[in-house]
Amino acid sequence: MLAGAAPLGPGSVTWRCFGDARGLLLAYRAGILQAMHPVISRALTDESDFFANPFNRLSRSGPPILRAVYGPDHDDEALWIRDRHRSIHGRMRDGRRYHALDPDAFFWAHATFFEGQIATQRLFGTPLTLEERRRAYAESITWYARYGLSMRPVPPDYDAFLRYWDRMFEETLAATPAATYGVGRIPYLPPPSDDVPAAAWAALRPALVRGVPWIGRGTLPRRARRILGVSWTPADEAAMRAVRLAVRTAWSVLPADARLVPIARDAFRRERRAVA
Repeated sequence: MLAGAAPLGPGSVTWRCFGDARGLLLAYRAGILQAMHPVISRALTDESDFFANPFNRLSRSGPPILRAVYGPDHDDEALWIRDRHRSIHGRMRDGRRYHALDPDAFFWAHATFFEGQIATQRLFGTPLTLEERRRAYAESITWYARYGLSMRPVPPDYDAFLRYWDRMFEETLAATPAATYGVGRIPYLPPPSDDVPAAAWAALRPALVRGVPWIGRGTLPRRARRILGVSWTPADEAAMRAVRLAVRTAWSVLPADARLVPIARDAFRRERRAVA
């Protein structure tokens, strides 16, 4: 095992938290944070349908990443994700070449998923202890290593990760075109896939057009809001507190199986059968 890494599995902090269904509320937030990286923003502009259908990107990328953590063939899933990015390359506006497998950009995307677990529990659940956060970060090293990319940008421990996170806001992240678009009101939003019934989408779309970017803006780190020029009023903050309370209240009465996304729920069932 890599230095500083910890195993993933049913007893890990990551297995408990990454598949937490409340994390879906922060999926759009992760997308905005990723898009603040200039390389990722450029790749989204050149190669993705992000501007035409931002939810489609989230719905496509979420399941493979979950399977890279929870799947029985997690290494194969992680390598599949990596290989899907091989053909994404081009030039930045200043003429410099970029590639989606640039280790610094790829690790930043991973970092937003790791940090999102901590943010989910802080905002909508029970905040993780310092020891749990340190353990989850050590597990995230194991997770990242599955992609088979350079480990050069990976901080060796959680304290180093916090310094890396601060440095990204100070030196790298910016109000890129993709991130700026993401925090605004979405002017047109087609269904994320053809599987969504038209009538259901017609009912959901108005709330999603306003609500999802609003939750994304409200859960962003304050430094991200400053960089992006996001306005967040006292009324917004009061409404967000009400949302957080509503989520916590609903969570307390949800059955256990409903508290995990399906891929995570299936993984725990698989592990229970294996030891039965």
